[in-house]
Amino acid sequence: MGELGYPTTKEEMEQRFSKIHLNPLYNTQVAENDGVIVGMIGMTLGFHYEKNGNYVRIVALVVGSEYRRQGIGAALILAAEEWAKERGANRLVLNSGNRNERNEAHNFYTNRGFEGKATGFYKQLS
Repeated sequence: MGELGYPTTKEEMEQRFSKIHLNPLYNTQVAENDGVIVGMIGMTLGFHYEKNGNYVRIVALVVGSEYRRQGIGAALILAAEEWAKERGANRLVLNSGNRNERNEAHNFYTNRGFEGKATGFYKQLS
């Protein structure tokens, strides 16, 4: 998560993943190189209110900086597409921050057929 700009301790990630792992609507795939995790994609199955069909939302996608541009991210996207199709989903969706450091990621997504179509709004709850 640190590579995505979200500093996280090992303990925090273990706590988060213990909840995610138990939920059958979530799926996590990892990419390994010589037994070392070099990338991951986390996704969840969602259901539309406004139309028929399901979708899969990619909620995390990261490849270690020293392993980028080797096809790992593309392979993880393909794994997400396969998992989505197996669940009857007809769309992949994701959010990516509107920060300059995300420009490469945005190019990566558009080169794989994603379209930038929405504006996100967030409200912190106390």
